Amino acid sequence: MILDFGLYPGSRITETELAKMFEVSRTPIRAALQRLEAEGYLTIRPKQGCFIRNVDIETLAQYYRVRVALEMLSLQLACTYMSEAELQDLANAWDPARQQGRSDNVDEMEAMDESFHITLAEGGGNLALAHYLNDLNRHIRVIRRLDFTDPARIDRTYKEHYEICQHLLKRDLSSAQTLMQMHINRSESFAKTLTLTQLAKSKNRKKPRHTPAD
Repeated sequence: MILDFGLYPGSRITETELAKMFEVSRTPIRAALQRLEAEGYLTIRPKQGCFIRNVDIETLAQYYRVRVALEMLSLQLACTYMSEAELQDLANAWDPARQQGRSDNVDEMEAMDESFHITLAEGGGNLALAHYLNDLNRHIRVIRRLDFTDPARIDRTYKEHYEICQHLLKRDLSSAQTLMQMHINRSESFAKTLTLTQLAKSKNRKKPRHTPAD
């Protein structure tokens, strides 16, 4: 509900309201809220309730700039240290003609996309880099997943991931980095536009309806 803006950013919700909504006791609700707070989706304020994290487009843009820098290093190391067999396996998984594991589920596709980028980072042998990318993903997941609500965007993701692998197989780092930066920038732009649209729709749904006076 948070990711789909069913719970509007900045809004307040309580354990009691959620327990009633999902028809469960407050115990599992409390555990879920604590996990969501740890993952940065909301803030729990004692005796006040839970407040959904605001979506700050400018802050998200800053995270994306850091992501580009990390991904450039990731490609440099992958190009140097990943074996041809490893890169070919990754390319096969994203072959547009096969589209292995493709799903209509947004969360599944988002997880597959993250796995692609983490595999490259880990393949380069720098586990700290993979750790930082994983941590950064938590901050941008709220809009990154929106990139997979459009089938055409999923098609493009397969195509671009595959082409990045082809450049790495040729040990053409420059081309791989250029395509990766375009890939990330396109994804950010699409997701940002869709986020603003969904926020506007969600806000309008929450506006009180005024009936004309008699």
